[in-house]
Amino acid sequence: MMDFDTHNFNFWKDKRVFVTGATGIVGSWLVKDLLKRGAYVIALIRDNNPQSELYQSGDILKVNVINGKLEDYNCLERAINEYEADSVFHLGAQPIVNIALRNPLSTFEANIRGTYNLLEACRNHKNFVKRIVIASSDKAYGDHKLLPYIEDMPLQGRYPYEVSKSCADLISQTYFYTYDLPISIARCGNIYGGGDFNWSRIIPGTIRSFLKKEQPVIRSDGKFIRDYIYIKDITQAYLKLAEKLDNPLVKGQAFNFGPKQPLSVLEIVSWIRKLMNAEDIEPIILNQVKNEILEQYLNSQKAMDILDWKSKYTIEQGLSETISWYRDYFGSKNH
Repeated sequence: MMDFDTHNFNFWKDKRVFVTGATGIVGSWLVKDLLKRGAYVIALIRDNNPQSELYQSGDILKVNVINGKLEDYNCLERAINEYEADSVFHLGAQPIVNIALRNPLSTFEANIRGTYNLLEACRNHKNFVKRIVIASSDKAYGDHKLLPYIEDMPLQGRYPYEVSKSCADLISQTYFYTYDLPISIARCGNIYGGGDFNWSRIIPGTIRSFLKKEQPVIRSDGKFIRDYIYIKDITQAYLKLAEKLDNPLVKGQAFNFGPKQPLSVLEIVSWIRKLMNAEDIEPIILNQVKNEILEQYLNSQKAMDILDWKSKYTIEQGLSETISWYRDYFGSKNH
């Protein structure tokens, strides 16, 4: 297991950091890193989720919890004002494509209204909010004929989840250009790691199936191409963005974060089968996916040049740690 990055380790000591979406996979691991660095963390939590790594690790007992929703402006404003947050990581969102397809309104409310509520609260307290990192996505780009995505490509989502990310990304840009808020935007590929309980996602769903000696289910034909990036690489990316927000090359900018190794769904499942010694279990291919882009992957050269960031985990290393996390989880909980 790799040690976490010690770069600028003391930067976060006694910083007052507001994290939305703190029980999600990214939020849980980011909170862990912030606590290691001595930060004072304020966590926005909509629903209590005892499965979350935030709870499993005991980190929930080390943070200040704000129970509320992104759709509630007064909740966000109170959190930032009363706790005098100097740093904000906006990770909270409705993150599942299928949920967005079934009920676009709830996704638009959380992802679009939630973003402008948060940024408006930051604008009203910009005297002490010094850095804001917005979690966007490669989905914000929508469908482009030329790949990989680079940061100056237009954001042209078409389907509900993509549109919600395009909108949130553009709203974040307008709060920088209009109000000079200290914002930077992270556009990431598919993030994986321990603590993701959205079983419809290919990596946690496949691992759980193999642990149960069951056939994993692939909703698509397995040929969809994506970036898959390990959670520990992403938390380092977010921390570096925030640490460098006084740099004019970073403030107001969007950065892609990807592993430079796009893979198909079938390739991901093959890696997991190999690492779990499950070659005798064949996946079930449903070929039922509609309204999703066939190929999406990122060029991360800008992050490498300006932030000195690159992914440190190979797919084998990241999946190995992830599989180990789920083995421990299911073993200890007897699920």
